[in-house]
Order: sequence, then structure tokens, then C-alpha cells
Amino acid sequence: MVVVGTWNLENLYRPGGEFGPRDEVTYQEKIAALAATIAGTGADVLGVQEVGQPEALADLVAALDGEWGTVLSGHPDARGIRVGVISRFPLTALQDVSAFTAPLAAVQNADTGPAAAQTSRGMLAVRVEPTPGTTLDVAVCHLKSKLLSFPGGRFQARDEGERARYGAYALYRRAAEATTLRGLADRLVGGHGQERPVVVLGDFNDEPQAATTQIVLGPPGSELGTAGALRPDRGDAWRLWNLATLIPEAERYSRVHNGRGELIDHILASRALIERVEEIRSVVGHGLPSISEDPDVRRDAADSDHAPIIARFRL
Repeated sequence: MVVVGTWNLENLYRPGGEFGPRDEVTYQEKIAALAATIAGTGADVLGVQEVGQPEALADLVAALDGEWGTVLSGHPDARGIRVGVISRFPLTALQDVSAFTAPLAAVQNADTGPAAAQTSRGMLAVRVEPTPGTTLDVAVCHLKSKLLSFPGGRFQARDEGERARYGAYALYRRAAEATTLRGLADRLVGGHGQERPVVVLGDFNDEPQAATTQIVLGPPGSELGTAGALRPDRGDAWRLWNLATLIPEAERYSRVHNGRGELIDHILASRALIERVEEIRSVVGHGLPSISEDPDVRRDAADSDHAPIIARFRL
């Protein structure tokens, strides 16, 4: 049995900097809370997002029981946050992607300035070896946020025109990033999805039916919950299945925004894994705050504003 998860750790920085907690006590409380949640999930392999400093992730791993390997993307965003993977199993880095998948062109990113030709944060692919001779390929992403930011560091638009434009710019980029993630998944699956165990996971910053999330799935018609879900199909060589519909309905969310639960963190699996899923759940029991459009108010929060999504596979 292998337990795979994804969790946005929310601003994992050491104290004293521009983005981290203001004091050591708050920081240690957050490390302890994150470590306790990870231990409670039983995760063997965990994709993580919003790692602000490699040293902070090292502090978190040191607070966990047992030996864990770590791989981090070398492509952080402007705040320094990046994705990574921690694993109890032997871990090998495969790819660290930031350029849009060719021939995708750069997209408008703001009213003025250069277009964006790279993802907001790097996307990472790793291979883990749960047992000798058994491998699992894992891709981790953190797509462009739905929480909009405006020139000068503002989180509120001057008018509706500006809000609409920057909403469009964010959507352009998230769609380009989803396309790039699909390209990374293609390289991992390699046309052998029926035999090759692959999971794609991370913070997609949108819900299962969103157009950007759907880009990553592959050919339509076999989504879980439909009549064709497990019917053999030529598309199975490339298709990915979102496990979202297998999450118990009462916990089918991973963040609370303005009082509304939304499922924006996802685990997708290749055909080789679909009938090996034992369980998938959103660990909402550790308590989720309702967030607003201003992420700065949670600088000293002692936990994450996301729930881990955890899947258990027979391998």
C-alpha cells in the first residue's frame, strides 16, 4: 500500500523575513501543526506547495518521524515559493519545468510589460520506488492563483475594468500552465498509461469542472462516475483520471474562500492506478479558516489554509 498526497503548506518561511511569521514561537507552532497533520495522514509521498525557503521545509521534515527524502523545484516565483516532494521511499528527480510547452506562445500578464512565457512556479516530476523494482512517477504543480493581485501590490482593483482585465490575465496564464502540466504528464505517461503508474497532483487553483483543470485530463468520455469510466479505450494510453469524485461528499473541498468550500487541490492518476485506489479523502478535520482576497492577513497563521488531499493505492 502506498499513500500519496498533496498539500499547500501556505507561506512556509522561517521567521523574520518579509513573508514569514514575525517571531520564532509562531513559526515553531506552525511547524508542529504541519508535522502533526502529515503524521496523521500516513502519507508516504507528499507533494507540497508554497515552500518559501528550502530551510523551512528542512525544519518541517526534521519534525517528522522516520527518514524522508526531499526534492525541490529550482524555479520559485517572485516571492520565493516553489513546489517540492517529500518521500519515505527512495526518490529521484526527473524533470523541473518552467517554460511553457512549445509551441505555446507567451501570454499577456499585465496591462503593460512583457508577456509571460513561463509558469508562475516550476513544475516538478520525480520517481519514487516503494519496493525494489516497483516505481511510481509523480508530477507536482502549483498553478496560477485565482486570488488576483494588481499593480503596486494591491489586492483590490481600482474599478471593474481593471478587475476584469487582471482576471483574464490570470486565466490566460493558468490555462497555459495547465497545458504545460499536460505536456509534463505526457512525457511521464509516454503512451503507456495502462501499465505505467503515474500521479499528477497539486494546487490547481480551480475546481474539477473548470476549463483549466479539464485541460490536464486528456480525451473526454471516461471520467469517473460515467458509464465509460473503466471501459477499455484507446485514450487510456494517455488519459488521466481526477479522483475528486471519490472523495466523500461531506469533505469534497480543500479550501474555504469567503465562507464557501472549494476543491482546488487535486490528485489525477493514470489507467494503471484507477482500479488500485483504496481511498481518497480531503483531511478537512484539522480545521480550515475562511480566507479573503488579502493573503497578507495570514502571515502569522499557525497552520495551512488548505486541507491535504490523500490517496491510498495498492501497489
